Amino acid sequence: MADHALRVYESILGLLSSAENPTPLVRLNRVTPFRHTQVYAKLEWYNPFGAVKDRVAANLVADGEARRTVQAEQKLVEPTSGNTGMALAMIANARGYALTTPLSNEIPLEKRTMLRFFGADVMELEDTLCPAPGAPEGAIAKAAEIADRPDFHMLNQYANEANPEAHYKTTGPEIWRQTEGRVTHFVAGLGTCGTITGTGRFLKAQRSSTKVLGVHPNEGHDIPGVRSLRQLQQTKLFFPDEYDGLIEVQNQTAFELCLRLNREESIVAGPSSAMALQGAFELVPDEPGNLVVVIFPDNAFKYASSVVKHLPGLTAQPAAKPDRDPLLEAMRENVRGNADLTVSVDEARALLQNGKPFVMDVRPYEQYREAHLPGAVNVPLKELRADVAAAVLPADRGAPILSVCQRGNASLSGLLFLKSLGYRDVRSMTGGTLAWRDKGYPVESGSGVE
Repeated sequence: MADHALRVYESILGLLSSAENPTPLVRLNRVTPFRHTQVYAKLEWYNPFGAVKDRVAANLVADGEARRTVQAEQKLVEPTSGNTGMALAMIANARGYALTTPLSNEIPLEKRTMLRFFGADVMELEDTLCPAPGAPEGAIAKAAEIADRPDFHMLNQYANEANPEAHYKTTGPEIWRQTEGRVTHFVAGLGTCGTITGTGRFLKAQRSSTKVLGVHPNEGHDIPGVRSLRQLQQTKLFFPDEYDGLIEVQNQTAFELCLRLNREESIVAGPSSAMALQGAFELVPDEPGNLVVVIFPDNAFKYASSVVKHLPGLTAQPAAKPDRDPLLEAMRENVRGNADLTVSVDEARALLQNGKPFVMDVRPYEQYREAHLPGAVNVPLKELRADVAAAVLPADRGAPILSVCQRGNASLSGLLFLKSLGYRDVRSMTGGTLAWRDKGYPVESGSGVE
């Protein structure tokens, strides 16, 4: 049963998009510079696996099954910049196939991690952000090498007509139906070019005057999933003669608009969505009657490691370290190495059994309350003053005192303070209560003994 009205399905594959089950169109109201032209974003992360490439992956597999190049327990291999690979991995899981994905190690860590999480065999290679067909050691070449093995099959999103066909069958009809045929401009970012080619062919078949516009990034960009003009010359699904306009958008411009989309429109779009939208702003005239649909391929969550490189202020600032007195630090180090002023936990145990020195625990009260040496008195280091010491410490300046903390660091400061008050027999326990408990020696918590 597949009931789109009730959103009830027999399997996750029932959520794949179609004219009867479209991804949403949402009008943009705040970031658009237009007064008359209406701009709608098509939110492709509402596909079941989170991106526009779900459409392509499903159709590539369906086409392979129809041609019997993909059969039971098939091993698939596909170079990817992330989204096609993730969709293929999930469809492969549902259909009982295995998937190997050669890809660039420049792809965001989030995508590489999730590909492995989804079950793909990920091969990271030195390649450009989007796999380059001409790179002899790149992801596409590696995939082709693997596909030469008799037990593997490469679907090849970069050349397979099943890629644009997916959009001819689904994305185009969805947009036409959702806009009631009023769409005047269709805008898409350029990667494999399946989206713009397939959707554009369908929309022009309905009305030839519909404008189909492509947007690409500058050379050396850092926007995953899209290709510069030079990279587009290498793809087999790039048909510029079929498009009504092309424009380049700068890398930083896309990331800044991406931030605005999230903060001003509350749309969790990724950087390639913003790139396509900026292209629409620059290519489409502001005229009454214009209705623009822009493909938003996926959301921002996969690109945290990308956006922090381009948008300042998004990473947590390191906590300020407290000022340290270099003289005090030097004194601590001198004490730490002085056998006359420090004792091991074993030596401290013997002292407690034989001579019962006064034990001063300088930790915060919460740590002291949890567990402390038997008979220890809590005098937190932050509260250690001459008047406090006089109230709780032995009056005899020659009485033996053991200074204790959690790890054996703060107790050194306690020792130094007591020495400054004239106490002559003070020692610090190396390793602190953690080392004491590791030895299995008894501790008190509250009034009982553990």
